[in-house]
Amino acid sequence: MARALIWSGEALDDIDSIAEYISRDSIYHANQVVEALFTLADELLAYPKLGRIVPELSDPEVRECFIYSYRLIYELKDDDIHLLGVIHGKRLLESVEHFQR
Repeated sequence: MARALIWSGEALDDIDSIAEYISRDSIYHANQVVEALFTLADELLAYPKLGRIVPELSDPEVRECFIYSYRLIYELKDDDIHLLGVIHGKRLLESVEHFQR
C-alpha cells in the first residue's frame, strides 16, 4: 500500500508565514526554503523514520527533521505521513498552539 503525505492546514500556514517573513529580505531565499521543505516532505515517503522522535513529546510516531533553521514535524499514522507543522528550531514546541496536547 502506498503512503500518502497529508498536510495539515497549520503546516501549510506555517510555510506561508515562513516564506512571507524570508521574502522581506529575499524572494529567492524564501523560494529555496519552501522548495527544500516540500522536497524533504517528499523524501519521507521513502524514508518515513528519517527524522528523530520529537524530544518534547516522547511519542515514537511523532518525528521531526531539521531543514535550515526549521523543524518539520510529522506523525506516522495508518501508513500515512501527517505533516503537522513547521516551526523555527529555537522555538519551544509547547509555545505553539496546535502542538499543545
